[in-house]
Amino acid sequence: MPTYQGVKFKIETLSGEIPKDQRMEELKYWCKEFHEHNLAPPYEGGSCGNLSFRLRGGESQFIITGSRIGLKNKLRDNCFVTVSSIDLEKRIVYVHGIREPSSESMLHLEIYRRREDVNAIFHGHSQEILLSSDKLNLPQTAKEELYGTPELAQRVLEVLEDEYFLIMRNHGFISLGKTMGEAGELALQVLERCRS
Repeated sequence: MPTYQGVKFKIETLSGEIPKDQRMEELKYWCKEFHEHNLAPPYEGGSCGNLSFRLRGGESQFIITGSRIGLKNKLRDNCFVTVSSIDLEKRIVYVHGIREPSSESMLHLEIYRRREDVNAIFHGHSQEILLSSDKLNLPQTAKEELYGTPELAQRVLEVLEDEYFLIMRNHGFISLGKTMGEAGELALQVLERCRS
């Protein structure tokens, strides 16, 4: 996996309004779980992974971890941003909050647009899961793409169909759910299968 070099898109901050939603406590819980199970391993200045949930059914707005957030830390509401919309052609992400959104915001948006049944997207990096993907017969993107790019999102959409867990080749995984609980538990179950 290449060294993290920041987001690969422009950011248009619509307001400095910190996300407020009662579900954020659950999102913080799953951030902690991803850290403790090494599903989003730390790097200097952050963690390799990002977690989000959809704000309202039928819409694509979502709350996501900010860029360069250490999931091992006690997260506050200002560690998250609301992604209002994205102009994929111009590579502009429109947000509310005080941080840069996660570098994979375009990927999250594309999945929410494609799959109305998905309300939570948890993206992590686990060598255990990547090394076991063939053994577990996990769906996988056809080729490797750079993180945070529309090309990576496109590779995921090519194999997404009705899957809830898939591998981004030589990169990481995404775990989807109708709820955050489903997305989180699925990632833990796949990790357990790697060890059995």
